[in-house]
Amino acid sequence: MHIPHSEEETKEILQKLGLRSLEDLFSHIDPDLLRPPPDLPEPMSEEDLRRYFLSRARENRPLVCFAGAGCYDRIIPSAVWQILRRGEFLTAYTPYQAEASQGTLQAVFEYQTLMAELTGMEVANASMYDGASALAEGVLMARAIRGKGRKVVLSKGINPLYREVVRTYLSGYGDEIEEAPVTGEGTTDLNAVEDALKDRSAHALAVQYPNFFGYIEPLKEIGELAGKYGVPLIVVADPVALAVLKPPGDFGADIVVGEGQQLGVPMNFGGPFVGFFATRERYVRKMPGRLVGMAEDVEGRRAFTLVLQTREQHIRRERATSNICTNQNLLALANLIYLSLLGKEGLKEVAVQSLSKAMYLKRRLLDLGFDEVFSGRHLWEFPLRVKNAEEVHKRLLDRGFLFGVPLKRFYPELEDCLLIAVTEKRTKEEMDNLVEAIRSLSVSQ
Repeated sequence: MHIPHSEEETKEILQKLGLRSLEDLFSHIDPDLLRPPPDLPEPMSEEDLRRYFLSRARENRPLVCFAGAGCYDRIIPSAVWQILRRGEFLTAYTPYQAEASQGTLQAVFEYQTLMAELTGMEVANASMYDGASALAEGVLMARAIRGKGRKVVLSKGINPLYREVVRTYLSGYGDEIEEAPVTGEGTTDLNAVEDALKDRSAHALAVQYPNFFGYIEPLKEIGELAGKYGVPLIVVADPVALAVLKPPGDFGADIVVGEGQQLGVPMNFGGPFVGFFATRERYVRKMPGRLVGMAEDVEGRRAFTLVLQTREQHIRRERATSNICTNQNLLALANLIYLSLLGKEGLKEVAVQSLSKAMYLKRRLLDLGFDEVFSGRHLWEFPLRVKNAEEVHKRLLDRGFLFGVPLKRFYPELEDCLLIAVTEKRTKEEMDNLVEAIRSLSVSQ
């Protein structure tokens, strides 16, 4: 490790911390993680290292992906990343100097405009870390909007990893988190939601649309419940699904958040991602992050600049709306370029193809002996029950298929269930090959 301090400075720091050595400073970390692997090869030249990693890369075997759960294998037009590699865009640095950043600022302004339109809201910010942290920031914002209450109501239909991030964010606030169960239709139990809101101690209600299982939540009824009890409604939305579903803004949502990975960002082994965040104009001063606004320069020309910069690094901490500090411009612009290239009809076609292919594969799997888990309406993601689900999942990996996500890890009651996703990228041949591979495993109930 690199320590920038002198030995004397290090001793002084350790003494003030009541520690004897640097090892004591890292005693909470598993010692095995601090030691280099014993089987590392001898040092190599640059060319030898290049040859070594190329040879290892050839060992990789591509998997046909039928898994989602928040990260999706979609077609990305080549133009998206070719445009992003241009010098005007290829930076992750916050565009503080407006006079030198008009191209980036205008692009972010256009991104905000599209995300606001897609979600049915009035204003969107200039990107968040990811969908999970966007939800957590939305909960904190709802807390500020409500101004009272010590409880957050989360649907169990929200991505379980997102719910864990919310718990982490709220750990220092002492707020209670109440989770509303999912019914046999695969959607949030409305009676449980109303029971949780009746005591009027909640400052936020959050659902996912479609939810983690792919089912379409009854947002109209949920919005009415939120309005009845005066609780801000947060909706975690799938941006591709919004091409065929009514936007959350039509149902009274106060805050709409989500993950933009599907809009032109590769899966990349699980990151980086890019969250989006939209809200009502009347709440804009409570929104985390920052906004790009359009104004005029001293000569009356159209100009773009950062406005409402309510991050900790910009204003006094006690007045900040959040400590969201990093800048996701590059990935947000990938979203913008993707949406601009496809347009409304193109994005709708992506959704329709995904849904059509999902219905085809689902019928084939049901014919093989898989069972439905829920009875409601879903889009291109759905859970099915099959005997020895985790074993089926592992054996299909060996045959080149990433087949679903085993749900036992997140929902113990859904043992032997797989969450399957089908995108527009999957071909009929790939789906038929998957069915034949499953048939050869003699999968049945």
